[in-house]
Amino acid sequence: MRSEERQLNLFGTSVTWRWPNLFKESEAPGMQLYDRTLLTAVIGLISFGFVMVMSASMPEAQSLKGNPYHFVVRHLVYLVGCVIISAIVLRIEMQSWQKFSPLLLLSVGILLLAVLLVGTSVNGATRWLSVGPIRIQVAELAKLAFAIYMAGYLVRRHQEIRENSKGFYKPIAVFAVYAILILMQPDLGTVVVLFVGTVGLLFLAGARLLDFFALILAGAMAFVALVLLEPYRMRRVTSFMDPWQDPFGSGYQLTQSLMAYGRGDWFGQGLGNSIQKLEYLPEAHTDFIFAVIGEELGFVGIILVLSVLLFVALRAIKMGNLCIQIDKPFEGYLAYAIGIWFCFQTVVNVGASIGMLPTKGLTLPFISYGGSSLWVMTAAAMILIRIDHERRLSSIQAVQGKTS
Repeated sequence: MRSEERQLNLFGTSVTWRWPNLFKESEAPGMQLYDRTLLTAVIGLISFGFVMVMSASMPEAQSLKGNPYHFVVRHLVYLVGCVIISAIVLRIEMQSWQKFSPLLLLSVGILLLAVLLVGTSVNGATRWLSVGPIRIQVAELAKLAFAIYMAGYLVRRHQEIRENSKGFYKPIAVFAVYAILILMQPDLGTVVVLFVGTVGLLFLAGARLLDFFALILAGAMAFVALVLLEPYRMRRVTSFMDPWQDPFGSGYQLTQSLMAYGRGDWFGQGLGNSIQKLEYLPEAHTDFIFAVIGEELGFVGIILVLSVLLFVALRAIKMGNLCIQIDKPFEGYLAYAIGIWFCFQTVVNVGASIGMLPTKGLTLPFISYGGSSLWVMTAAAMILIRIDHERRLSSIQAVQGKTS
């Protein structure tokens, strides 16, 4: 069978186990048509997330719904959605994402506007669109849509970005529109993720340092202003600095999270044996699920989880380098964007739960409960698999072209 006729097949004829190497191809390009190690890591994280959601959500589900398996059943439905999304995304060629990136950006922007008009409010925030029984958090879609748009823009305007300020500030204007729509929900955490991804990509694309540092300064000043203008954000910032000053008020969530880590010690209390998840720690199965992991699996458990998440992020960055080297800039910049996104969101989620950063309401990639986040993260991971698949096919075709 000719290489150009081969399809992306997730199952090989044999399975080999080896320690993953981030800086060396595990097999010759002609022998493997996709990154099995990356796929295994993503599936492992999603599976582990299901186990931890089951463990962390039962007490709250019993209290709120009278059914301890309420969130577990919903998470199972989300996993079915992940399978469907994976099957669809893996079949979409990267040139299609590049071609329709402006349309995708516009569509998600319209959905963000629709959230403000007809969205569903939960805990004082209007962030969801309800489609029958399904609620979609459009801000999660915005992360992926903006990453795809930025990758396409950097390919189209690469020289302009490197030579003058006009090309640099055009995507910043688009970001500003997205940021305003998302801040009106309100959702500062997603805006910060988009900003970091934008800054990271512009830096990697070779933007002028003067423009780059001006953007960072403007972003920092805007962040401080947004915190000072909203009392609840100010309370979050001040409470994480000294949560024990008001352990039953503004510092309650963080103090309970820190107690969970303290109980975990080196090897944890054992899976299912968390005390803090018994309605002491709010959002135990969503934003603060990492604290439950720390309590039940200990320091060793959280290091293993962080290692796998770090591997996925670094694999994406490495994939970006490989694509740039073989003149696939769109795929390279998109892989960079996804790697930065995964890494930064993990840092913010973990940092908030251990008291290093203010609480931002960002999920732990692939692990926290939440359909929108899980589906979008899965789509992004499958795009990485597709990028690597097309890169390997290109390598095979190049080798065959030289030998023919």
